[in-house]
This record gives sequence, structure tokens and C-alpha cells, in this order.
Amino acid sequence: MSGLGASKVFRVVATAAATVLGGSFAIGFLSSSVSDRISSIKKTKYGKSCRACKAIGYYKCKLCEGNGTIKWSPLYDPIFINPCVCPTCDGFKVQRCLNCLGYGSV
Repeated sequence: MSGLGASKVFRVVATAAATVLGGSFAIGFLSSSVSDRISSIKKTKYGKSCRACKAIGYYKCKLCEGNGTIKWSPLYDPIFINPCVCPTCDGFKVQRCLNCLGYGSV
């Protein structure tokens, strides 16, 4: 009989702990996202426009030069050169500006 009462107490304690932990994670996530959004709004409102990407946030990939593929061979003196997807832009032909991190303003 005492084992049945202990399981109810454990269930109540576990439910309360899960509620507190879940609530703290939700509050942390919400405050982090609000803080990021406020900082990005301030950056675009008061920051200078980025000269590297001309305030767009992206520019043509420097490795593949906007082609989307690179010529690659595993050997030093290649017999065959294989076209491969660019590892920098993943074939999208543009990369995020490293000066403004894609925001368009510094």
C-alpha cells in the first residue's frame, strides 16, 4: 500500500519539475529571440550601409565566381577534372557577406 502512495508523490514531483523546466526554456527562448530582433532593428536603423555587399547582404561566391560548381580532382596532376558543387555556396552561387553577416548594415 505504501508503494502506491510513493508513485503518486513521484508523479506529482516529476510533473512539477517538468513544468518548471519547460517554462524556463520557453522564457529563455522567447527573450533570446526578442533580443536578437531588437538588435537587428537597431542595426538596420542606426547602422551604416555595408560597402562590401552594397547593403544587399549577399554577394557573388568568390570560390566558384558565381558558377555554382568548381573543377576538382583528387590528384595533384589530374588526368580527369570533375565538376563538383561549390562547398562555399552549396551551388546557390551567392554567399552571405562576411562584413555585415547578411544584415546589409554595419
